[in-house]
Formats: sequence, structure tokens, C-alpha cells
Amino acid sequence: MPHTKNRKYNAFPPVALVDRQWPNRIIERAPIWMSTDLRDGNQALFEPMNGEKKMRMFKTLCAIGFKEIEIAFPSASETEFGFVRSLIEGDHIPADVTIEVLTQAREHLIRRTFESIRGARQAIIHVYNATCPTFREHVFGMSKAEVVAMAVDAVKLIRELAEAMPETRITLEYSPELFTATELDFAKEVCDAVTAAWGATPERKVILNLPTTVEIATPNIYADQIEWMHRNLARRDSVLISLHPHNDRGTAVAAAEMGLMAGADRVEGCLFGNGERTGNVDLVTLALNMHTQGVDPRLDFSDINAVARTFEHCTQLPIHPRHPYVGDLVFTAFSGSHQDAIKKGFAAQKADEPWTVPYLPIDPADVGRSYDSVIRVNSQSGKGGIAYLMETEHGVVMPRRLQVEFSGVVQQHTDTHGGEVSADDIWQLFAASYLETRSPVHYREHHLFEHGAAQGIRLSVDIDGTPHVLTGEGNGPINAAVHALQSAGIEIQVRSYEERSMTPMGEDGNARACAFMELAAGGRECYGVGIDGNIVTASLKALLSGANRLHAGQVRNACREAA
Repeated sequence: MPHTKNRKYNAFPPVALVDRQWPNRIIERAPIWMSTDLRDGNQALFEPMNGEKKMRMFKTLCAIGFKEIEIAFPSASETEFGFVRSLIEGDHIPADVTIEVLTQAREHLIRRTFESIRGARQAIIHVYNATCPTFREHVFGMSKAEVVAMAVDAVKLIRELAEAMPETRITLEYSPELFTATELDFAKEVCDAVTAAWGATPERKVILNLPTTVEIATPNIYADQIEWMHRNLARRDSVLISLHPHNDRGTAVAAAEMGLMAGADRVEGCLFGNGERTGNVDLVTLALNMHTQGVDPRLDFSDINAVARTFEHCTQLPIHPRHPYVGDLVFTAFSGSHQDAIKKGFAAQKADEPWTVPYLPIDPADVGRSYDSVIRVNSQSGKGGIAYLMETEHGVVMPRRLQVEFSGVVQQHTDTHGGEVSADDIWQLFAASYLETRSPVHYREHHLFEHGAAQGIRLSVDIDGTPHVLTGEGNGPINAAVHALQSAGIEIQVRSYEERSMTPMGEDGNARACAFMELAAGGRECYGVGIDGNIVTASLKALLSGANRLHAGQVRNACREAA
């Protein structure tokens, strides 16, 4: 392939480990999990998380079952410092969850970090410094002895500050940054010096985090490095070996799995692989890989859609439609031969037997999903599909998950009536399913008003044919309308929201807005759609469309049953 003229790259040499044991091992139990989503939420996002998003993500991570969460780099900014304080002072940290904070091995940063955690029940102080030759020689101009001294001095200071804060149980975590590019004997020397300075014991273990700060070799090389450290570290019974794989070569999941086989105890990463450059290891994929092998991952992803929507809201990053286990299309078959095999597999599958349905590595119900077979409706131009016809004939550009959901409605129609469906047939089905839902709630009009910092709404509707005026307040019109509906006993949650202008324009020549709202209630999810010349009105119609479909169940198979 083309490359910069005269540019050379060095192949990473193998580890001298002739009797390696990890290839003969399997993963038999879940590791200690540590999420770094919140720290990377400020370091690795184009638009860093604000306080509201960080709090939402923190509560989601706790609900999933993470017991160790790296929440911030508190010495880096007032935003980071303030978030740590808000968690502690607001008593938001569950008793069985340990927060982790990151700091470089510098005195003023370490002291500032300790200020941030004052009052916490327990905390992990994660300190690091670079150890590889490139950083020693070119970045910092330090000798090996100076690198070791820097790490040891930082640990001694942390120990001193921890002893002065007896109300907080402090655990030390040390990372030799760029571990994979560091000479193994020197990585061991630094780590052994750290555990000695801390006074590590089996009752007071040190976490030694050995990161692929930049992934520079195949994952088997990383496993060799981990096994070598596992077998050669001093005070191994007083150490937890932690993995922090990055994905520069696209093999972070494999590196983590092999690293666990090689003797590691703990894994750090982000839910869906967010992070610097190509990201940290994907913890959802790792955990559900274990699930497919009969190993309890001790993390709850039974409602993967809710986790995914929270991630996308907080990070403003889309999840790829083919992302393992969670992508919008991973449990969707377009191919007729795949659909046939899956259908026969479901028919043969028995509840008390191992999962063996073709093309589906896990039962979608395990993650709150369902299997969807999607038909193709081809246009004469060959650009095919329901979504294509909806866009070209009616100006409606459907979100991907709505495409999957509505395809099920079209599939039911073709199964019942047979034959092909035209663009007009598809529009009539769409209108009947989403735009003309009037039971139990029929929209009449609304009025917005301000109430201090809140947005208020008076929503005039018919509920089962009886007029009502519902009032609610929230942080915007949609949130206010949700609260108004809740006052009438109609419980719904908004999972996602999109608005798009329609082309072509309406008959009067004015542009119209189309709002799409993904809602959840009672363990089910479905879409609502609203069209109007006013975007707020279109949004309210979408909200009521989805609420009616959830609560009235008008369209069979339109809602996806969650586990």
C-alpha cells in the first residue's frame, strides 16, 4: 500500500516465554470491571459531558452493576473537580461502589486530587507516569532511575495523604503508561518499587494497571506480556493485575480476553469502546462474549436499548448499526435464506437446551431485544426498500430503528393479504399505524406558558372520547407534555427524539416538520410519528402517537417486547 516515502515501522518482537500457559486456558469467571466512561466523557469527546450527562451516565453505570467507576481527572479542570464533589456531597455513590480518580505523578496534582475526594467512603487513587524508552528519552529526558523515583515519590505522597484521611478507605492504582512499549524487566522494576513503597499486603492490595496505551502488536503478544508479569512480579498475592486495552489495531477485545487468560484480575474500559483515538476496550462486547460462553458477566444488560440510548445521549456518539449485540441491525435479517434458517432454528429451539439458533449468537431476549425479519420492497430503479419509497414518494426520512419496526408492519400486511405492496399501500399502512392513532388519547390543541425556569403546557385532548385539559411542567415542551400525560395516569419515557423537514413541501407550498419519538412503557418500546407545519405540534403528535401505540397496542408486532 502507499506510504510516506522512506517511512519504516518496527515489528514488535515476541516475548521470551517458551512455556506460555494462557493458550490452554479459558475464561471461567468475570473479572473486576472498572468503567472509565465518565473520565473519557471529558477527555475524549468532541463535546464533553456536562454535569447532567455525567450524573445520568454515573447512575446508569451503577444500575448496570459496575462496582468501580473512574469518575474524573479532578485536577484537570473545575468541571471535573466539581463533579466529584457533587457525587460525594449529594450522597449519590452507593455504598458498594468505589469511585476512582486519575492523576499524574506530580505533587500539586495529587494534592488537588485528594481535596476532591474528601468525605468519600472509599476511593481508588489512580496515578501514572510514562515508562517506555520513547517517553523517557524524547519526551521527558529522564533516566530509568528518575522514572522509578518519580513513581515511588508519588506513591509515598499518596500513602501519606491517605493516612491523614482515615475516614476514607484508599486503594492505590498505578499504571506504567505505555506498558506494552516498555521493556518487561523495567516495567517489573517500576511496579515492584511501587508495591514496596505502598507496603502492599494480601489485605491491602495494589492495583497494577498494565495498559496497551497504544496498541502496537498482536493480542497474543499482550497476553505474553501479562503472563510474564503475572509470573514474575514481586508480592503477586498483594497485587491485582488490571488490563486497559486500547483499540488502535482493532483488537482490544481479543487483547482483553487473552490478557484474562494470562492471569489478569481486572479490566478497564468504556461501555461501547469510547475513548481516545480508536477508543478503549468495549466492555459490553466483552461481557456479552462471556455470556455466550456460559460465564455470568455480573453486569446487567437485559435492557440494552436503554443503555445504548443513554450512551448516545451523554456522549453524542452514534452506535454503529452493526455493533456487536447492540447495533440496531444485529438481530435483523434481510436475507431470505437467513430468515428461513432463523425461523427453523426458533421452531427447533427448546427452552431447556443450549442456544443453537442459526445466525444469532445469543437469544435477543437476553438483552431485551427481539428478532426482526425485514422484507425488501424493490422499486423499478433498484434502489429498493420501504425506506426508499417513503422518502422518494412522501418525503419521510425514517430513523433506522423505525425502518425496522415499520418493516414488521408491512411484513404482517403482506403475510395476510399476499402480493406486492405499492408506494401508496405503504403510505396508507404508515399513516394508519403512526399518524392516525387517536385512542386512547386524541390531540386537539396545546398552549405553552413559562413558569419560572420551567416550560409549562396545557394540553387539550380527548381520552377515550372524554375531553380533558392536562397540565404539566418540564425542561421543554416535550418533557412538560410527558408530565402532563403522567398526571392522567399515562406513563411513558422518551428514549430518543429526531425531527426532520419533509420534502416535498405541503400542498400550500409551506415546509412541514416530521417528528419521530421512540418511547418506552411497561417493558415495551415503539415509535410515534407526528407531522405538522409547527415543529412543537409535530413533536406533541409524535408523543401521543407513540403513547397510543404503547397503551392501546393497535398494531400487532409494532412494539418490541423487552425481557
